Amino acid sequence: MNALPDEVFRVPTVALLFVVLASTPANTAPADPKAAITAVLDDWHQAAAAADEARYFGHFTEDAVYLGTDATERWSRDAFRAWAKPYFAKGKAWNFKATSRHIAFSKDGAVAWFDETLDTPNLGPSRGSGVLVKDGGTWKIAQYNLSIPVPNDVLPEVKRRIERHLARGQKTPGKSSTWKAPPARVPAPQTPPIKEKLPAPAN
Repeated sequence: MNALPDEVFRVPTVALLFVVLASTPANTAPADPKAAITAVLDDWHQAAAAADEARYFGHFTEDAVYLGTDATERWSRDAFRAWAKPYFAKGKAWNFKATSRHIAFSKDGAVAWFDETLDTPNLGPSRGSGVLVKDGGTWKIAQYNLSIPVPNDVLPEVKRRIERHLARGQKTPGKSSTWKAPPARVPAPQTPPIKEKLPAPAN
């Protein structure tokens, strides 16, 4: 029996390859940008809980700003890192966990902003918000603002207590050339929680 030429076998093999490639769906769907932001923020919080200084501050841009809960707490990235270094060195940073988060993007997809509800051991229910920018293919935190939402029912009393505190010698930043900021702070696990309960506002 005569052997068949090689071409008889090559043609079906090549045709079969094209059929397989054509039937395989192309993986062209872009990565979910919200998932990318979520991953960055979650890892950032986890880095603080693990006292991983390099990992934590690696999520910031060089000119990032961190705003704390006190009016005096406006930190550059490097100033914030210098202050926090002893806490990270001792393995006692802070532990914030996001329980909800909203994320939005600029039209060109290069800037994102968010707000998140936080569960914290010392501040209680808190809120974080901020801005991230795309640096190459990596999202970096350009600003973060930590705050403690005040229920409307207790706001009048909180306002009075703040006014009394300022009247005892503390002045609002920017209103006096003689005003000096007290040492800034960031909540850490060793900070005792506030146990005092605010009285209900008078009717």
